Amino acid sequence: MHEQFMRRCLELAKLGRGKTGINPMVGAVLVRDGKIIAEGFHSEFGKDHAERDLLEPTNQSARSARFGALREISTTDMLYVSLEPCCHTQKKTPPCTDLIIESGVKHVVFGMKDPNSSVSGKGIEALKKAGIEVIGPVLEDECLRLNRGFTSLQKNHRPWITLKIARTIDGRFAKPDGSPLKITNAEQDEWSHEYLRARHDAILVGVGTILTDDPRLTVRSISNFQFPISNQPYRIILDSRLQIALTATVVSDEHVARTIVVCTPDADPEKKSALESRGVRTMECPMLEGIFDRQVLWRLLTTPEGSFHGLLSILVEGGEKTWGRFRKEGMVDEEVLLVGERVRA
Repeated sequence: MHEQFMRRCLELAKLGRGKTGINPMVGAVLVRDGKIIAEGFHSEFGKDHAERDLLEPTNQSARSARFGALREISTTDMLYVSLEPCCHTQKKTPPCTDLIIESGVKHVVFGMKDPNSSVSGKGIEALKKAGIEVIGPVLEDECLRLNRGFTSLQKNHRPWITLKIARTIDGRFAKPDGSPLKITNAEQDEWSHEYLRARHDAILVGVGTILTDDPRLTVRSISNFQFPISNQPYRIILDSRLQIALTATVVSDEHVARTIVVCTPDADPEKKSALESRGVRTMECPMLEGIFDRQVLWRLLTTPEGSFHGLLSILVEGGEKTWGRFRKEGMVDEEVLLVGERVRA
């Protein structure tokens, strides 16, 4: 039964995908006599955590309408949450452990420990100290997989990085003259959009890919599903000298606000201003041994600023040069290879 309800927590948590910034995706359910009587999830960066979304009386809105108003907590009720409840104050948000204790909940089932050193294990101990039964981890691998980006940020101080490579069965990445070569078929494209692009916070390429292919770098090709602009992954372009043309799709289409161009501090200020006037977000990062200083780059990409709430996962789709650099630096967490049919010259 624990796994059944934890799976529902994970389903709820995924509703926050693309909107929680550098915060984890978390879902929670309250179970009474084997039935869910309330649900909650972390819906957006800066909004209530899943436990507070579920337990706070002021949050009993549309999501809990199907269950009716959440009334007095029973001592037999069980609270399921996919991530260990936090035990520290975050800005103006008090600890979720305090709310759980005050609510009267006596049984908590968690999916995974919080990798944040300020919380890890401490939230569980706070609940136990208050006389609450704590069970877990439950479906830990699934919970870790969902929040692998959050875990990477806490432990490695950078986003989770997936390398996507497409080549022909005979090992080719492009035509002999270096021009683009269509490798994957429609089925592979749909899988890639649904399981890679739609499940990462950003897609990263070098400016060479933009100059050669002029890609859109958006989520498309998902059958019977319209992917909202607000959930489109960010498009990160590594362009030290701002070589990108103002006619490039990524800086002139309807998703321009989701484009980030990384350049050096001494890049052409007029070009930088022209990009920003279109809604492009530019980030200045110094070079180190011929490449962008990764420590600075990760800090820029994981620091919330204004409407930008930071990134936890990046899909690298650049060419061989970009792939090679990430591999050499040991910054590839996962690699996906799509193999197409042999293409005749």
